[in-house]
Amino acid sequence: MGRVKLRNIHTEPLPAMRLVGRRYTNFNRGPGGGYGEKWCEAQEPDGLLSQLNALPHPAGVEHGCLGFMRCDGTDEGFEYWIAVFCPAGADVPEGLDFLDLPAGEAGVCWLFGREKDGIFGQHGKCEKALKKRGLLPGTDPQGCKAFFERYAARWEQPDRKNRVILDYGIYLQ
Repeated sequence: MGRVKLRNIHTEPLPAMRLVGRRYTNFNRGPGGGYGEKWCEAQEPDGLLSQLNALPHPAGVEHGCLGFMRCDGTDEGFEYWIAVFCPAGADVPEGLDFLDLPAGEAGVCWLFGREKDGIFGQHGKCEKALKKRGLLPGTDPQGCKAFFERYAARWEQPDRKNRVILDYGIYLQ
């Protein structure tokens, strides 16, 4: 079994934006304990992802569906969103949730590998790589840490060994 490798560790300035999508918590995650079932539902024809992909995205921010997470360090304070970044103040379609995000900066690592290699769940590896570069995780005005998996075009283009790139971003101080 191969390992997940970090590539292209960099920072990205993020303008004030509106996160639009569906919000889940530890209390409404899937029966397997994660959010994979929610992603399967979202991928159904005319499902959440088709609705999200039709929304406008902010200039200068790479587009991709997100697994966006926020936490205040408690089980009750964990949020998982299947969402997209939209321009600040964007209209929110009926039935979707939103969160207004202040301008900030994210440290981003490209995770290169396959799902069976453990491409998901690499938060600690990315955080460690960012800290080595002097980039420290921050909190939002409510005291929550924020981080995201971004399924950009690189995710859709596996190489000959079926490896993909998953963007992993952590909001910085």
